[in-house]
Amino acid sequence: MTVLIIAEHNNQQLNHATLHAVTAAAKLGDVHVLVAGNGAAAVAEQAKQVAGVTKVLLADAPHYAEGLAEELAPLVVSVAGDYSHIGATATAFGKNLLPRVAALLDCSQISDLTEVVDAHTFVRPIYAGNAFATVKSAEPKLVLTFRATAFDAAPANGGSAAVETVAAAAPQNLSRFVGRELTQSDRPELTQAKVIVSGGRALGSAEQFNAVLLPLADKLNAAIGASRAAVDAGYAPNDYQVGQTGKVVAPELYIAVGISGAIQHLAGMQDSKVIVAINKDPEAAIFNVADYGLVADLFTAVPELVAALNG
Repeated sequence: MTVLIIAEHNNQQLNHATLHAVTAAAKLGDVHVLVAGNGAAAVAEQAKQVAGVTKVLLADAPHYAEGLAEELAPLVVSVAGDYSHIGATATAFGKNLLPRVAALLDCSQISDLTEVVDAHTFVRPIYAGNAFATVKSAEPKLVLTFRATAFDAAPANGGSAAVETVAAAAPQNLSRFVGRELTQSDRPELTQAKVIVSGGRALGSAEQFNAVLLPLADKLNAAIGASRAAVDAGYAPNDYQVGQTGKVVAPELYIAVGISGAIQHLAGMQDSKVIVAINKDPEAAIFNVADYGLVADLFTAVPELVAALNG
């Protein structure tokens, strides 16, 4: 069997999330990667060096520059014929593109996979991650999205795949790119960080969110996360949100500060290797998943922790 993975990139750099999808796809058979972009030859060069990739398809055209799902879907369909599985990482990119691909191919999509059992059997979370379902499909072609935190990233070097140019599909002109607002930060990217310091509504304001969490994050070289309640209250930007409707993370260390532990949040971080919770409510649900819990006032405990780290 041969699997086609749709690469996520910015026309210059292959997104690290795609490496996780390659690892998952390798459990199914040979892995080919489709790079669709505008002036994206450098991305194809990076993709061909990924261990486990046997071929890279490059489609280069102006209407692929921004990765619009409406433009990419017909291209994927045009090259899908020989592939048993078509996949991507379950990021915003993959979640946006692949349902459209599945509809055009008239085949099933199985989403957010955490385990590949065999070519037709997969495990995925349900009920906000409180249970896992084993799903089996006998269809000859399947569309899949893989949860990045469930699979190790494939080595970025070691491969020597061939690069093949494929024809671009005709422009669809169903949508247009207007603009992109990105949060600039010197911190590690949230989904790739080894340490995350995350804050909740108990911090009280955006000013206190930054004043309490930033010194700790600086000391640990950590990414900053937030609960949905903190984001909704305006304490942190949307791309800091960890949870079912935010980003799913699995760092080596996750420090939850003033987070109660709603199911929505736990679904996004419960696979972290070590979870530390700081909350003054001893009955907070976050303590049920924490490896270490501190019942204390966060406004006292976190500065004391920072001082101890400085000492």
